[in-house]
Amino acid sequence: MKAVVQERFGPPDSLRLREIDQPATGAGRVLVRVHAAAVNPYDWHMLRGDPYAARLSGGMGLTRPKHRVAGIDAAGVVERVGAGVREFSPGDPVLGFCHGAFAEYASTTAALLVPRPEGLTFEQAAALPMSAVTALRGIRTVGRVRAGQRVLVNGSGGGVGTFAVQIAAALDAEVTRVCGARNTGLVRSLGAAHVLDYAREDFTDGRERYDVVLDLVGNHPLGRLRRVLTPAGVLVAGGGGAPGRVFGAIGAMAKVAAVNAVTRHRLRPILPATPDGPAHEDLLAVTALVGAGQLTPVIGRTFALAGTAEAVRHVEEGHSRGKTVITVP
Repeated sequence: MKAVVQERFGPPDSLRLREIDQPATGAGRVLVRVHAAAVNPYDWHMLRGDPYAARLSGGMGLTRPKHRVAGIDAAGVVERVGAGVREFSPGDPVLGFCHGAFAEYASTTAALLVPRPEGLTFEQAAALPMSAVTALRGIRTVGRVRAGQRVLVNGSGGGVGTFAVQIAAALDAEVTRVCGARNTGLVRSLGAAHVLDYAREDFTDGRERYDVVLDLVGNHPLGRLRRVLTPAGVLVAGGGGAPGRVFGAIGAMAKVAAVNAVTRHRLRPILPATPDGPAHEDLLAVTALVGAGQLTPVIGRTFALAGTAEAVRHVEEGHSRGKTVITVP
């Protein structure tokens, strides 16, 4: 099969399209014929082994990538199932977390897959797992958004942000989106009551207050973000960062925890959803929102499998609109 391989840590140009063997389908595992795979900031972090401190955890490998084939979000059709798998059968359309998603075939466990909702293309389905689950956790689980609350999403034009706005709107919150001018029309269509252009308006000036702020960019000091919270407000912090950091998001999350200990506001970190933690119930919740017409994936750009390096570079630059998706013919 064709697969995008990373033999070493490095920039997107280190990815190579190779012919390799299909993954084995052992007990409890499902082999998926991949039709589409989404690109996340997680992918360039794993590709570069960045931040360096994260290599010590063993999740990405110490001196070389733990997973030879890149990618994590996939949508496709079940090719075959291993012993003990009763949830799926060959031919079932699915989406979920699959290590090695940038390939013609990827193997995962049944617990990390859910049926593809009717009406979604494979490209739209592939856009859901990591970004939509992260948004769901940020808005519903960590932020505990309720009807009538004022919610601000900083970084609302990206993958997680476009989902977060829709989820907050589905909970009947009053949503304000911070994004660039080119995304203002898009964000209004997703349910935002108010849209701020970050190049022209500083939402941290304190003139408006919010019950929940979801910061997906990390481009403002915590003190300025706290300025826009109501007295009982919650800051949900995640995302941001550039390549080449020793601690990166790990250091940022530690700072959030430290400040939380000495402030009346609630400051909560949110890390990207990954296949290393429980995800099945959240995947089902996301697809239920899709089925109810309350959540629609936004696809910004698509690339062929051979253009995966370019796709990862596009996401790494930090200005992608909605989700970036790899199509696998």
